[in-house]
Amino acid sequence: MTEGTTSSAAEGADTLTRLEQEGEIAADYLEGLLDIADLDGDIDMDVEADRAAVSIISDAGPRDLQKLVGRDGEVLEALQELTRLAVHRETGDRSRLMLDIAGYRAGKRAELSELGAKAAADAKNSGEPVRLKPMTPFERKVVHDAVKAAGLRSESEGEEPQRFVVVLPN
Repeated sequence: MTEGTTSSAAEGADTLTRLEQEGEIAADYLEGLLDIADLDGDIDMDVEADRAAVSIISDAGPRDLQKLVGRDGEVLEALQELTRLAVHRETGDRSRLMLDIAGYRAGKRAELSELGAKAAADAKNSGEPVRLKPMTPFERKVVHDAVKAAGLRSESEGEEPQRFVVVLPN
């Protein structure tokens, strides 16, 4: 094994350890919030695509946690930002942690992937750019990934909160 390989492997292990630490800090923070709100939920931690991923699930079903998702995921987005701030306060590093509650993001990801694939097909068939409605950064990322998987390019245009994806034909 060369020195570079050892260093790279060590960096990978350090990153994994750092992300696991982020997940643990986030889990502790979220458990405190669940206690304050008197809600039951189990917290699952993982590392996905070089970021900590934390999910809150309930044995009683997703309806119990719906208050934490809010309309169109607005409360979920706010809780994710608060959780990222809690991690930042503890570690001193900016966090890209992803929070999911009651499977909301997982379901939204599937829906958005389908939307991106359909927009790519429409752009291929028409030869014209396809403009989608304004989306959050998370939503745009999922659509960009789906468009790329379909073999086309896309870009974001506009200013927040009216930023949207444009799917470009070849």
